[in-house]
Amino acid sequence: MKMDFVEFAQGHGLIVNQIVTNRWVATPTQDHPRSSNGRYKFLGDVGWVQNWALMEKPATWFAEGKNAQSLEVRQSILGSTQDRDEKAKKAKAKAEWILQQTSLESHPYLDKKGFADQQGNVWQREGQRILVIPMRHGRELTGCQLIDEQGSKKFLHGQVSKGATFTIGAKGTAIFVEGFATGLSVRTIMQHMNIPCHIHICFSASNVEFVSRNHRNGVIVADNDPNGVGKAAAEKASKPYWISETVGEDFNDYHKRVGDFRASQSLKKTLLSLKTLPQSA
Repeated sequence: MKMDFVEFAQGHGLIVNQIVTNRWVATPTQDHPRSSNGRYKFLGDVGWVQNWALMEKPATWFAEGKNAQSLEVRQSILGSTQDRDEKAKKAKAKAEWILQQTSLESHPYLDKKGFADQQGNVWQREGQRILVIPMRHGRELTGCQLIDEQGSKKFLHGQVSKGATFTIGAKGTAIFVEGFATGLSVRTIMQHMNIPCHIHICFSASNVEFVSRNHRNGVIVADNDPNGVGKAAAEKASKPYWISETVGEDFNDYHKRVGDFRASQSLKKTLLSLKTLPQSA
């Protein structure tokens, strides 16, 4: 018997308590129950689910007796595509508007991550100071990540996140990471070693894999997730990668725990795996 949509979503790790139709809905996942790391869209005859940590693209569900060639499904998909494009335009416009409201300030999240003196784009919203990380495809702004004072992270509804990055640095060794704080720690360590680099913050393990495929060289600095997602994505990307020996730790956690010197020695071992070794500036 064909599983219903809720069972399908749960099978991909989403936590779904009720179904909302005709729009993308963010949900927690079994591996990240306190985040909105999953999403689904249900149109009745067809639906899609995605766990950002595990899946590069959404998985498609069809109702009993339906398939991609069914007239009802084709009509639903056409409407969904048009709706998606419209929402992406609105998300881009909202990201541009939000960034216009920001000012360069310190932020509690950055302080917690060991960067009390680091300034970022901070948006004052309903009594909260929100750290705004722009997300771009090349030079085109497509959305942003919003981080509140407690460290909770969200993306704009409808934005195009696949392939989007925030880049630190313009030349040198390409380094691919998931999170902003990890990117700041990598920058600190590369400066400590006097090695130029450009760091691609990709916001999820699946996006690290996707983005890094478009670069012939470079290394991945992966999160050691309890479910192994970060390591699996790094291995699938077929590039040298660094990962902490401690489960649940990313490079920022490791950097805070061991300090600049030990972190630089550890990352340097991964850099030496490159066919063309990075040179000090």
